[in-house]
This record gives sequence, structure tokens and C-alpha cells, in this order.
Amino acid sequence: MPVNKGARMNRTAVGSAAMPFVLLLLLLLPGLAAAQSQPQVTFDKAEIAVETAAGDRHIFEVELALRRDQFGQGLMFRREMAEDAGMLFILPRPQTLNMWMKNTYLPLDMLFLNNTGEIVKIAERTVPLSTDRIPSGRPVKGVLEVNAGTAERLGLAVGDRVLHPAFQ
Repeated sequence: MPVNKGARMNRTAVGSAAMPFVLLLLLLLPGLAAAQSQPQVTFDKAEIAVETAAGDRHIFEVELALRRDQFGQGLMFRREMAEDAGMLFILPRPQTLNMWMKNTYLPLDMLFLNNTGEIVKIAERTVPLSTDRIPSGRPVKGVLEVNAGTAERLGLAVGDRVLHPAFQ
């Protein structure tokens, strides 16, 4: 009988020591499940160029956001993106936009584009995870999101153009 008591005491001691860990898991699991259950839509890819006023061209491999579900997800939940990558949001018609960085871990530069693909506004180094609005300030046909610092590094400016068939 003493062996059984000892075994019971050991299980109880182990159970007590593990209790904080179990409680932590119970607290974290709903959040982890929610983050992993986020619907992940897919995006077509395209190669685009950004042409500066000086005539320089910078090539990017972008994902295209063309539908409402793609607009809603954008670059959310991404932890990294290649230097020459981005996401191009193309709207069905020009409209005034408010973008945000909710659930977006990457700091971004946002280039707001008119009907011809001309950059009409640049929001540089947006703040990850922020729900602050980033307004276009005027009707736009699209937004190109690239890694933060890209506009400065490449010398991109208002008046430069994104070359893609959506912008005639």
C-alpha cells in the first residue's frame, strides 16, 4: 500500500505543477485557433513596373487583389515579403479609400493610384497592426503596397506611374 500512496502523491504533485501550464494553454488556445482559422484567400500574380518621371523602371512581382474577399485580407497575417514583391489592389471604379493595417505585421509603403496608374499619394512606413485610417484623400483606381522604405529607396514620388493593363 505505501507504494500506491507514493504514486498518488507523485501524480498529484505533477498535476499541481502542471496546472499553470494547463491554464495558460486554455487561455491561449482560443486565440491561436482564431488566428489559424482566418480564411486565407488566394491571389493571382503579375509582374508590374513602376516608372519614375526620370524614366527609370522598377519591376515588382505582385499579388493582385481584385475581389472583395481579397481586398479584405490583403497582406494581413504575413510575416515577410520579398524586396521586389507587393500587392496591387485594383478597384472596379475610382473611389475614395481608407486603408488600415489591422492584422498586418509588415510595415508598408502605400502608393495610391489614379485611373492612369499615376501615383497621387504615398503613405510611407505605415504602422503595423494599427487600425488608424490611411486615407487616399481623393478617388483612386488602385493601391500598390510594398515593403516600408521602398518608395524612399527607389526615389518614387507623386507623379510616377504604375504600369499595368488595369490603368489605361
